[in-house]
Amino acid sequence: MAETELPPRGRRPDSPGTEEAFRRLATLPAGPERDRLRHDVIAAWLPMAERVSLRFRRCGESPADLRQVAALALVHAVDRYDPGLGYAFESFAIPTISGELKRHVRDHVWSLHIPRRDQELRAAVRAARARLEQRGAGSAVTPAELAAETGLSEEEVRRGLDADGVHQTLSLDHSVAGADDLPLADTLGLADRALDLIVDRQSLRPLLDALPERERYVLYWRFFGNLTQKQIGARLGVSQMQISRILSRTCAQLRRQLLAAA
Repeated sequence: MAETELPPRGRRPDSPGTEEAFRRLATLPAGPERDRLRHDVIAAWLPMAERVSLRFRRCGESPADLRQVAALALVHAVDRYDPGLGYAFESFAIPTISGELKRHVRDHVWSLHIPRRDQELRAAVRAARARLEQRGAGSAVTPAELAAETGLSEEEVRRGLDADGVHQTLSLDHSVAGADDLPLADTLGLADRALDLIVDRQSLRPLLDALPERERYVLYWRFFGNLTQKQIGARLGVSQMQISRILSRTCAQLRRQLLAAA
């Protein structure tokens, strides 16, 4: 009985047998014959690339986009693979494809919706920062240096920096270090309407001081003394209808002045 031939190191038994094709690719010159052989090898390994893309199906990206990224990574792996190194193609291709998919998910899948332009700015700024740091610029790269490196304006660089770090959000149950391991929800403040009222009152004070005395009294008695329009009219010796007109006219005037000041 003939001895069973074992697959090369790193190759699964069900993988396509393309060892000879890779050896020919390494020797063929550029031309139609090499292009056809390269196409056949890529087609043979495409199902494997799609299987790798399935590992990322829960990341939030569309399956079609994941398959496309995996296919492009497969093409790069075919072009870069050296059959003379002694290991099976898939031992090289699977990490290559997985790495490209991870980078794609990191750079394109966002927990918060970010405009596409800001995503592009973020990618450009990150790449520029990596280049500057490799040249010995250190970690304190300034927006001006990033702008010069990317050809962007400093405002665009700041937009790119602001867009960084928003791919993932923390659960409100996530423990916060340095806060006695309290959940994040217990460390967040709540909206305090009273603070907004302080700003509104301070903005309104000089406008109220500039009102005629009668209008000031009408507003004070109505909103702070809780008197009815009829009771205010009795104090001033005018009708309830006149008090209503004074209130409407004065409130509209104050509103216009506040909006103009803002």
